[in-house]
Amino acid sequence: IRDFGSINLKGIQADNPRNIVPPSSRSALNYVALRFCNFNLDANVAAAIPASASRCSSNSRKKENFKGPGFHVKASNCRYMVVYQYGSAVLFNIEDHEVEMYLQLVKRHASGLLSEMRKDDYAIREKPQLAEDMQGGPDYIVLKSLDTDGIRLIGSVLGQSIALDYFVSQVDGLVEEFAGINRGMEKTGTFTMDKKKLLQLVGKANSNLADVILKVGLFERSEIAWRDAKYAQIYEYLREEYEVAQRFGNLDFKLKFVEHNIHFLQEVLQNRKSDFLEWCIIGLLTIENVISLYEILKDSNAVS
Repeated sequence: IRDFGSINLKGIQADNPRNIVPPSSRSALNYVALRFCNFNLDANVAAAIPASASRCSSNSRKKENFKGPGFHVKASNCRYMVVYQYGSAVLFNIEDHEVEMYLQLVKRHASGLLSEMRKDDYAIREKPQLAEDMQGGPDYIVLKSLDTDGIRLIGSVLGQSIALDYFVSQVDGLVEEFAGINRGMEKTGTFTMDKKKLLQLVGKANSNLADVILKVGLFERSEIAWRDAKYAQIYEYLREEYEVAQRFGNLDFKLKFVEHNIHFLQEVLQNRKSDFLEWCIIGLLTIENVISLYEILKDSNAVS
C-alpha cells in the first residue's frame, strides 16, 4: 500500500477503458472500480493501484459475467481494484509478488507521493452453504456470496480506514509540534513563533479535518448499504471491526487540543502586538513631551 495526496481517476479510466466496472449509482464520483481477468495462460493481466491501500484476498467460487465475446469466468480468476480519489486503493485477489506491477501502472496518475507506506490485509471467504449472509472473524469475513457491489462496499470501508490512519498520523505530528512549543514556553517563559508559521499550522489542522469529512466521506453512508439489508449488515460490521467512529472520535479530540493551543498562541501574538503598539504610543508621547519642553525652554530664553 502506498499513500498519495490524490489520484486522477479520469486518467485511470482513460488508460483502462475495457476494465472499468460500471458504477452501480450516480453518486460514485470519488472512486473507480476495475476488473482484470485471465482467459488463458498467456493472458497479460494489467492493473493499477496506488495510494494508501488495502489488499484483500478471496477464495470466491462465484461465477460472474464479463464483457467480452462469450466469456464466462470465475471471480477467483479475476483481480479487482477499487481506487479512491482521496488517495486510497483496495486490491482483491492480488498476490504479493504482483503488487508492485499494479502500483507502477497508476503512479502516473497520482500526485503528492508520500514517504510512508501503509498496508493492511483482510481476508474475504465465500461459503455458499452459509446459513446467514455473512459471518465475521478475526481479520476475515465469510460471505454467502461475493459480487461487485460487495467488493465496492468492502473497498469503501477499507479505503476509509487506511486514509484515516494517514490523517491520524498528520494530526499526531501537529500535537507533537504544539507539545514541543509548550515545553519550550515552560522552560524559557517566551514564545518565539511568528504569525505566518502559526497560520500555516491553523491551515494544516483545518484542511485535515475537512479532508476526512468531505473527501473521504467518513460519515456518508454507502448507497449500496442503503439499498440492501444484506450489504447494510456487512457495512456496519466492517465499520465496527475497524473502529472507524472511535478512531475519528480520537482524531477529533486531538484536533480540539490543537485548536485550543492555536487559540492560546493567537492570543499571545495579539497581546505581543498590543504591547508593541502601547510602547509605540508611549514613545510618541515621550517625543511630543520632549518637543513641547524644548519649545517652552526656547520661548523662555527668547523672552529673557
